[in-house]
Amino acid sequence: MTSSRPHIRNRFVLIGDIALIIVSVLGSFALRLNVSQLPFYFPAALIMCAVALIVKIPVYYFFGLYRRLWIYASTSELRLITVAVTTASVLTSGIMLLFNFIGWVQPGMPRSALGIDWLLSLVLIGGSRFALRILAEQSNAERPRDAMREAKRILIIGAGDAGALVARELQKSSQLNLIPIGFLDDDPAKQNHQIYGVSVIGKVNQLSNILETQHVDEVIIAIPSAPGKIIRIVNDACRQKGIPSRTMPGIYELIGGKVSVNRLREVDITDLLRREPVRVNDEKVGHVIEGKRVLVTGAGGSIGSELSRQISRRNPAELILLGHGENSIFEILLELQSNYPLLKIIPIIADVRNAQRLDSVFKIHQPQIVFHAAAHKHVPLMEANPVEAITNNVIGTRNLVQAAIDHNIERFVLISTDKAVRPSSIYGATKRLAEMVVLDAARQHNRAFTVVRFGNVLGSRGSIIPIFKNQIANGGPITITHPDMVRFFMTIPEAVYLVLQASSMQNGGEVFVLNMGQPVRIVDLAEDLIKLSGLEPNKDINITFTGIRPGEKLAEELWDEGTPLIQTLHPDIFRLDQDVSVLISNLPQAIEQLSVLSTDRAALNKFIDSLIPGSAISEAQHSDLQLSTLDH
Repeated sequence: MTSSRPHIRNRFVLIGDIALIIVSVLGSFALRLNVSQLPFYFPAALIMCAVALIVKIPVYYFFGLYRRLWIYASTSELRLITVAVTTASVLTSGIMLLFNFIGWVQPGMPRSALGIDWLLSLVLIGGSRFALRILAEQSNAERPRDAMREAKRILIIGAGDAGALVARELQKSSQLNLIPIGFLDDDPAKQNHQIYGVSVIGKVNQLSNILETQHVDEVIIAIPSAPGKIIRIVNDACRQKGIPSRTMPGIYELIGGKVSVNRLREVDITDLLRREPVRVNDEKVGHVIEGKRVLVTGAGGSIGSELSRQISRRNPAELILLGHGENSIFEILLELQSNYPLLKIIPIIADVRNAQRLDSVFKIHQPQIVFHAAAHKHVPLMEANPVEAITNNVIGTRNLVQAAIDHNIERFVLISTDKAVRPSSIYGATKRLAEMVVLDAARQHNRAFTVVRFGNVLGSRGSIIPIFKNQIANGGPITITHPDMVRFFMTIPEAVYLVLQASSMQNGGEVFVLNMGQPVRIVDLAEDLIKLSGLEPNKDINITFTGIRPGEKLAEELWDEGTPLIQTLHPDIFRLDQDVSVLISNLPQAIEQLSVLSTDRAALNKFIDSLIPGSAISEAQHSDLQLSTLDH
């Protein structure tokens, strides 16, 4: 029964068209002729009615005028009607003119009636179809007064296409029991204008005042591409007033599967930064890398793969991808070969702990620039596996630096971390020792070897954002170790770009630190992620605290207290001046001693604390490994 309704309706449309065609033809004669002339030309009018019916109905059918649900008619249907009516009128006119020429129409045919018929047909055929839509909308818009009083009042953020779509659907769908009362939009040209009868009543920054002065039950953010700043402003204002807010995902997100049935909005990582992304200036970076043979260690990891992408864009002579995991190297290799088919890319499966293998790689491929991103990075895992942290992060760096010295590498850049400053974990300590290895080599051999240090990167594998997203998708809770824990954050592309920028400034022996902005509370980050996903913290998704784990600190630092910072040519890169804690006199012997003590945890902790000023590994609580929200 339901499936046949459109056909029944289109039959009625067909019957209506037959009547309208006759009315149009007769009307064209009536408008063209005097009343006294009508009987004289009546035979011609009858012939034209027959011709019009024979020609126009098949033409309308051919153009699909009987295969559409006209309650959804739009401007595209108006264009279709215009083309169909014009085509049918031209054919009808041609036949009538031919009949008139050969004398089949007596006493003749008033030619201007043909044009009048076209105009009348356009008005009648088009008007009848859009009347169906108007009647349907009127039927949907008629809500009982009691329902209108009970309906929730909705304020829409964004008066663009998405906002108009929301307003229209709220007006049409009575079962939603929602009424749009106004728009907020920052476009000055839209102020005090109306969309579907709903006024633009202000700008987004006026939201708090409007929530105070008007009765609003809910706020809908109808800007699918809205930056995190706008969404955060809206959500904060609504939370202060106790009014729920929702984010409308884009149609492309729904169709593309980016938003699942649990209505999660796809969150752009930059939404979570709470600051503007870094500024980009490629001139110096391209000059350093162009035409060079570049080697990236850890090339399959989050930082290493992004390094490889950005280096590939800057026309190196060769790109050598070195990594221990064959699958990750294979994946980045396929991606780069697809995007840069003319670039010579060499995949190398090797472990930086194997000094002989590294020497062979350097001898065969002769890299000129090395970016060292290979490292074990997860704090809790390295607390439970200190031997792996030492051999990979310290011994591996020493092996790579030695190969770089032996083969006259022009530039060497170590990717380091804020956890290397006054470390409380094995991971942080091994990264600080890796820094010492690089800087000692720069001083001893007068080489352009340098360190770039930054904080957490958003979205890397095993980092908190993918874990939080997975926890949200599973309905929560989000697990956080401590409510006061704060971290510096940066996106992977930002961090890698600044690493490349710093590499263009190096002379040798520098420690560069990146401008990470203000530290962000992990709780705030989790709440932002929940809200940007279109949900409410501690209502739709709970947040629970599990306690600080071994090796963790509440806050990290990017440099030791008292160490001066020097501004570089790039506003987001600083250089440490006279960092007294970066070098020790007997570094080679100390590294060998680390390997000896790696199985005696207490002795190892004590020895590391003696090597690194400010280190407090011995004071950290060590217990069984607990994996909740990984920190890195």
